[in-house]
Amino acid sequence: MSEQPINGGEPYIVCDNLVKIFKVADLEVVALQGLDLTVRKGELMAIIGNSGSGKSTLLNILGGLDRPSAGGCLVGGIDLVKAPESELVYYKRYKVGFVWQQSGRNLIPYLTAFENVQAPMLFANVSARNRKEYAMELLEAVGLQDRMHHHLGELSGGQQQRVAIAISLANQPELILADEPTGEVDNETASHIYEILRTLSEQRDLTVVIVSHDRNIARRVDRVVAIRDGRTSTETVRRVGGEEDGDEHSHEEFVIVDPAGRLQIPREYLQQLGIEGRAVVDVEDGRVTVRSAADDNEEEAPEDTPARRGLFGRGSG
Repeated sequence: MSEQPINGGEPYIVCDNLVKIFKVADLEVVALQGLDLTVRKGELMAIIGNSGSGKSTLLNILGGLDRPSAGGCLVGGIDLVKAPESELVYYKRYKVGFVWQQSGRNLIPYLTAFENVQAPMLFANVSARNRKEYAMELLEAVGLQDRMHHHLGELSGGQQQRVAIAISLANQPELILADEPTGEVDNETASHIYEILRTLSEQRDLTVVIVSHDRNIARRVDRVVAIRDGRTSTETVRRVGGEEDGDEHSHEEFVIVDPAGRLQIPREYLQQLGIEGRAVVDVEDGRVTVRSAADDNEEEAPEDTPARRGLFGRGSG
């Protein structure tokens, strides 16, 4: 059986040539430089990248907390670039839920877990009876029904994050944005949190976007998009199949080619091939090859050296 991507739903998030420029004193800092991204409805995906790559800026834009400087950003049919402020308020209250790394941003310390989950529903004018019933349902979904009347100081870091996940679902959003949700817990607790997010995504048809520094997150989600220098650079897709090898899932990594034909070749490949500055691009035997421009001034390399091999294109591995 051929391998298939795990998720093939309709596009829910579409970012087109997204640009974000911050002005710091007299300097302009370009955080996003023409980023393109599509996320499917119901997908559980992660965005990774080094500090300063633009991933947190992207999360803030997707959450309606900041507006892009240029480009397009549609989430669930809402244009986050052109939407009036009143529509953004509605979007942030009912369409998207947040889970932050720091528990102080998720929870009110003097309230119990049960009261914390009910808090967003107060602003939505949900009746007291419905608030309590739904809060109990959500705490049960994250495995904390026996800790619902405990305060913040009586809960472990992992339990606090599970309460935060329940809070993010309080107003029944379609999208969950999680910023380093496992950054302050151990590996075992992190695995539990990822499992809860996957179960909730499947049961409630939630689209979940996780920002992380952890490059091993690929086995936890359907797809990983890496951002470098404000643009998407690579994408790792989890696929179903491969049972003949004894594995339930496998992964395949791709480089991203934007509509203008630009792509970011992994830095380690460029270093291996000695490519810097100018390069020569050719089509050879159905493959696009890239080699250092310096090679044109030297003897032609042997056919099977790295400088002559195709880096990407039809038929490449």
